[in-house]
Amino acid sequence: MSAEESSRRKFLISSMTGVSTAWLATNWPAIVQAKEQSQNAADLAFFTPAQAAEIDAMSAQIFPSDDTPGAREAQVVYFIDLGLTTFARDAQPIYTQGFQDLQAKTRELFPDAKLFSKLTAAQQIQLLTAMEKTPFFKTVRDHTVMGMFANPKHGGNYNKVGWKLIGFDDELSFKPPFGYYDR
Repeated sequence: MSAEESSRRKFLISSMTGVSTAWLATNWPAIVQAKEQSQNAADLAFFTPAQAAEIDAMSAQIFPSDDTPGAREAQVVYFIDLGLTTFARDAQPIYTQGFQDLQAKTRELFPDAKLFSKLTAAQQIQLLTAMEKTPFFKTVRDHTVMGMFANPKHGGNYNKVGWKLIGFDDELSFKPPFGYYDR
């Protein structure tokens, strides 16, 4: 190997190391989020991945993200999924029928669309408005709100984003006086 080839090789290696490091630093939050989501996708208990995507899209419209976190950041879909195999088992038929109704309404209002989750935000809101009186929508809405503010150990409120949103301090460190009788 000549000195010129060695020099080029060293240059390429050193420049690619810098590029790789810069790319990794820039994309690290997205990489971590993708890893967490892939781990959570394997943890689905009731939903199929396709159903989870539909519920995620619905909950994101019910409690949207703006300058504050919403249902997606709180990972509400995992709370709902876990709930349907534990405390909310009785809601399983509502979800099973609701998925069929959601598909039918999607095809009715938007014949070219195959999935609710693939609609634009405006189309999703239009469709949800048309369904807002159904037991399915009411149940998803209730479960979304619960998932935003429930204890994170129950699957939602990821990183306590819901609690941070309302300023809830979960340290349970109360200071006296607790009431008039403690004076």
